[in-house]
Amino acid sequence: MRLRALLDTEALGLRLLGGEDELDRSVRGVMTTDLRDPSRYLSGGELVLTGLAWRRDAADSEPFARILASAGVAGLAAGEAELGAVPDDLVEACLRHRLPLFAVDETVAFATITEHVVRQVSGERAGDLAAVVDRHRRLMTAGPAGGGPEVVLDLLTSDLDLHAWVLSPTGRQIAGAGDPLTPRTGAVLAGRHLAATRTGRPGPHRAEVDGTAYSLFPIRNTGRSTLPSPAPDARESVLSDWILAVAADAGDWPDARLDLLQGVTQLIAVERDRRDAARSVRRRLAQEVLELVQTGAPPAEIAARLRVAAPVLLPGLGTAPHWQVVVARVEWAEDDSGLSGGRAAQALLEEILVDPEVSGPDSADRIAVAHTGEEAVALVPLTAEATAAPGAADAPEEAGPSQPRDAALHADVLLGAVRDPLAAGLADDGRLTLGVSAAVHSAEGLRGALEEARHARRVAAARPGPVCAAGHHELASHVLLLPFVPDDVRKAFTARLLDPLRDYDRRHRAELIETLEAFLDCDGSWTRCATRLHLHVNTLRYRVGRIEQLTGRDLSRLEDKLDFFLALRMS
Repeated sequence: MRLRALLDTEALGLRLLGGEDELDRSVRGVMTTDLRDPSRYLSGGELVLTGLAWRRDAADSEPFARILASAGVAGLAAGEAELGAVPDDLVEACLRHRLPLFAVDETVAFATITEHVVRQVSGERAGDLAAVVDRHRRLMTAGPAGGGPEVVLDLLTSDLDLHAWVLSPTGRQIAGAGDPLTPRTGAVLAGRHLAATRTGRPGPHRAEVDGTAYSLFPIRNTGRSTLPSPAPDARESVLSDWILAVAADAGDWPDARLDLLQGVTQLIAVERDRRDAARSVRRRLAQEVLELVQTGAPPAEIAARLRVAAPVLLPGLGTAPHWQVVVARVEWAEDDSGLSGGRAAQALLEEILVDPEVSGPDSADRIAVAHTGEEAVALVPLTAEATAAPGAADAPEEAGPSQPRDAALHADVLLGAVRDPLAAGLADDGRLTLGVSAAVHSAEGLRGALEEARHARRVAAARPGPVCAAGHHELASHVLLLPFVPDDVRKAFTARLLDPLRDYDRRHRAELIETLEAFLDCDGSWTRCATRLHLHVNTLRYRVGRIEQLTGRDLSRLEDKLDFFLALRMS
């Protein structure tokens, strides 16, 4: 807005005392101060409001006016409540520095002026940004991408002072303006958005993380890409929506600003459509390989198809990669709506398998995911170095959430990165289960890897919880057997061994169950177990004796140790 507009608003009660030739200056904000030197808080373009408490005598006016003029403020408005009238020395100092000066009637509160200026400036900025967004939308929908989501987010920051980020359903940052969100904040916001969307409430949704309020807007597939149109059921679409997270509370925004942010989400959705269209090539390659593997095609034919896929998935790689297979399935409780669990699992896998340290909408360019029936199958290429070390894919303690894309995948790492936000989206009527194979180095191994991943997924499906995963290494231990023990047998077995100890603990607070777990975990070592539990060895011997007395078992025998171990695992 212009300074001249302030004089045209009678409710503000302003009188011009000097600077009539400067009334076309633009006002970008407002600041109230009674500091003698407020320069550190000025960035230029402000209307400065002052009650003149800084003025002790006439000599103070000159440096004050000079500081404001040097900072590039738009004008100065001085209140008359303190001194009764604006001093002549301040009027003369402002004239010398060509600084427009207004008198504020003592009946007008500074808050009234501040609210008016902020409302006018914000409205004009929103109008300007809306026009820019509209032009940018036309450019992006008619031709090549106009710089990606960052362009629009930068406009929000520069024109409306709104900081915003585009997040995936798992909370991974796809785009942002300014400082990135922490992975924890992104995951929390994604989980809050998915949970709120599942309730059916319209957005934007409000969330608060570490004292900062955010407004969350969904960014949905527009249906204009080459991929299938978005699902009408929110249970499926919520698992694939991008999210626009704005660091502000939109609860009291006017309709015009809310409409503007909705336009921003539509604009970013165009970029998402392009991303999805680019993925269609990788999806087709994965589908072709999967069909060859499942129909028992000769290894030479599968190898030929992989040679075609490798340059697309790993551009510039001169050697044939190793491969891992990941199988995912999304299931809904008592569902008769015809939801495509395979399609939802496909979209989720494409996101889950992205390196969490890599941002941007095109960061999944090394993933090929097909879906068949109710499951999705991912072919994940690995460079030879990723599987060179023996057991590389079997060492979760050496992997972390930021493992590079060329590192072998581990089920626990995948699960830890996505469990919390996706569990919120699945709520209490959906489940996502994942199975991860070992790495294979040839076409001959793909069929076995596919079956291995499917079997690992079935192990994961036998576990409780909305999001579960299992890896190939679990198929060579007792873990493979436990999920398939019938429930009635499981309950009877654990009750026979553990119920006497639980009953005793309830009556005497003896901590026998905790003692038993520690004793087995320490391989029956009295010294190590006593140290872990902070007990004297004699106290530990007494507790173990009590366990043996109550159960009729002997913890010095391997068979009885194994029975207790299995009972604890199945409970």
